[in-house]
Amino acid sequence: QVQLVESGGGSVQAGGSLRLSCAASGYTIGSHCMGWFRRAPGAGREWVASMNSDGHTSYADSVKGQFTISKDYAKNTLNLQMIDLQSEDTAMFYCAGSRWPGCDSRHEFQYWGQGTQVTVSS
Repeated sequence: QVQLVESGGGSVQAGGSLRLSCAASGYTIGSHCMGWFRRAPGAGREWVASMNSDGHTSYADSVKGQFTISKDYAKNTLNLQMIDLQSEDTAMFYCAGSRWPGCDSRHEFQYWGQGTQVTVSS
């Protein structure tokens, strides 16, 4: 059974940084496309970033240069480093995993974590 558990969220001042992690069990992160999504208050779910099995990354335009997705293969954990956070980054962040090694342009994922809240105050 695949389980994805996010951690690392919290409250931060504008301009601050956070590092989110997603620990996987029953699932090998290195063999699959994985991604991060977020849902801001009152908004729909937004794709943030993806990383496929060979390490290729892609980002939403809104977070390019600000967020970095990475995999820790030893810990079987997906990470999202976020810098220069602003109030518009306030959201619930979700980790997602695919059954497949490649990431598709529709950002479709089959496995989801429960989310971790990020709150940025100005």
